[in-house]
Amino acid sequence: MNEHYSNILVEFFERMSSWEHSIVADREISLAQMHLLEVVGNHGHIRMKELSRTLGVTTGTLTVMVHRLESRGYLSRKKDPEDNRSYFLYLSESGKEEYENHHHLHSHLITEITDHLGDEKAQEFFLTLEQITECM
Repeated sequence: MNEHYSNILVEFFERMSSWEHSIVADREISLAQMHLLEVVGNHGHIRMKELSRTLGVTTGTLTVMVHRLESRGYLSRKKDPEDNRSYFLYLSESGKEEYENHHHLHSHLITEITDHLGDEKAQEFFLTLEQITECM
């Protein structure tokens, strides 16, 4: 039984990963950078330390990603007025455009899943994913 579940997890991950990579293939940013924009867009603005925790990357790795996205005009950094050592990240207009395009594709995928499973099973599926995410 565990082997069967393992196969399901691997196949699900591979298909999601393949889908995600395909939708950024013609963009000038990587999937990891797109996910960074997505998290910032979902929050409106976010501190570097919080973003590092959310993405599960070191602050060093995050700093490199932020510099690249900032130099390409997707992000801006502003000092936290309450803590000069901390920065907030915001999406620029180009960053907002990328975020909205990517978010739209996620919405389309959710609609496809819901259409395939039906409303009740889709709701159960997403609640289960949320629970799985919380325990990881």
